[in-house]
Amino acid sequence: MNIAHSLQSIGFLSDFSESVLMYPITLSIHLTCIALFGGMILMTNLRLLGLTFKSFTITEMVTTFRPWKRAGGVVMIATGLLLAASEAEKYAPNPYFWTKMIVLGLIGVHALIFRPIIYNQTEELDRSSTIPTKAKAAAILSLALWTTMFTMGRLIAYWEGYEQ
Repeated sequence: MNIAHSLQSIGFLSDFSESVLMYPITLSIHLTCIALFGGMILMTNLRLLGLTFKSFTITEMVTTFRPWKRAGGVVMIATGLLLAASEAEKYAPNPYFWTKMIVLGLIGVHALIFRPIIYNQTEELDRSSTIPTKAKAAAILSLALWTTMFTMGRLIAYWEGYEQ
């Protein structure tokens, strides 16, 4: 807790968390990025599963959304870090926050594993008569991880901690 207190006591973070406008504006940007980013993740994974957007190739879906997902991810993570650091004492004991951080790490592992064999090989997937099981597994795992992360993020606000 000393580290959390020291972190949130840094001048600009303290000013930020006490701001009448900056904190809620940044939170709104964070939540908007989550909605947009989450929608693009959902659409891409539904296409990988062959459930919808069949008029588009997998390559079209992945390449069209890739720059937007990258930009949205950067903004989402930057605003999330700012929000968490400015209220570090509130987040440090929160199990939902830490679960979200662990799941975010697992999402990174998912990207490291599946980007080279699925997301960077979309032309091969498009040529296949059926969507390979490994692509469907990547999509299902992605949906499970992102849904868990978004859920944990939402639950952060409802954790009140334990009475000391």
